[in-house]
Amino acid sequence: MYQNFFGLHEKPFSIAPDPRYLYMTDQHREALAHLLFGIGDEGGFILLTGDIGTGKTTICRSLLNQLPDNADIAFIVNPRLSVNELLQSICDELGIAYAENSSIKVLVDNLNQFLLESYASGRNTILIIDEAQNLADEVLEQLRLLTNLETSEKKLLQLILLGQPELNDKLAQDNLRQLAQRVTARFHLQPLSFEETTAYIKHRLHIAGFRGELFSRAALKHIHSESRGVPRLVNVICDRSMLGAYTKDSIEIEYPIVLDACKEVLGRDGSRAAAQRSSSLSINISDSNMAWVARLGILLLLIGLGFVMFSTDFLESVLTIFQQSRGKTMAVMSSLSSMLVG
Repeated sequence: MYQNFFGLHEKPFSIAPDPRYLYMTDQHREALAHLLFGIGDEGGFILLTGDIGTGKTTICRSLLNQLPDNADIAFIVNPRLSVNELLQSICDELGIAYAENSSIKVLVDNLNQFLLESYASGRNTILIIDEAQNLADEVLEQLRLLTNLETSEKKLLQLILLGQPELNDKLAQDNLRQLAQRVTARFHLQPLSFEETTAYIKHRLHIAGFRGELFSRAALKHIHSESRGVPRLVNVICDRSMLGAYTKDSIEIEYPIVLDACKEVLGRDGSRAAAQRSSSLSINISDSNMAWVARLGILLLLIGLGFVMFSTDFLESVLTIFQQSRGKTMAVMSSLSSMLVG
């Protein structure tokens, strides 16, 4: 809708994992290097973890573009499968024939035969599973058993598991420790910094054909604050902001437009920044209350002294001064000190 308005040849902030739009920060380069190293290591498990939307799938698809022609890939995107269903899905991805009611043993035997033939012809087979934190324990154990398919020289199947941080917690379980010991490379993706978020946004705009500065610095800061540096959320906020700018006939995107976009796409009133300001206000109010508690303590102490001194006039004077001061603690203390000295 807004592409022509901004002079773009396509939408720059699609959430589809398009490798063309992959912005390689230092940590993304390191993550890709870990994947390439793990594949070159010829065996074991490779783990790539990160929070939702940090770019795991995009990096993996970039990896696929760099693999040699002799690699056969099985990519499983729906891991909520039984052991039998997983083996069937692997066979389907690799083009391995099997009978409809094949047992686990038959499926594994068929897969093993395929792997041996591939190895003999100089081909490598790689199994990639996305959202691997959703794999059942018995399925993970079956994957471990698949890594036992080997020759005297190398493993016949290489596995890459992509998942959220819960995947590491799952692999730390005692019943899966044998699988965890076979992890040969692992990397965890962190959210983007403000500088990386800014560069990421400009990179995607450049790929889509935009030249120049579109978002103000205040707008960029708010995008980073609200997205917490998660690329997928950055995309959603930027896309909605560009739509908002288009409807307002504005070729520049300032903070108010981004603020409105965040309210729409994040499904809440206000923003995280506003919430932080509210939190600061609460802290200030709390500090004020603490000051009043301190003043009350001083008053009670002086009243106690008054009772000890059996001076009714003293007590009345203290109460009068405190009421008149209405929070001017230093004035109260000064006046009372003068009275005591006098």
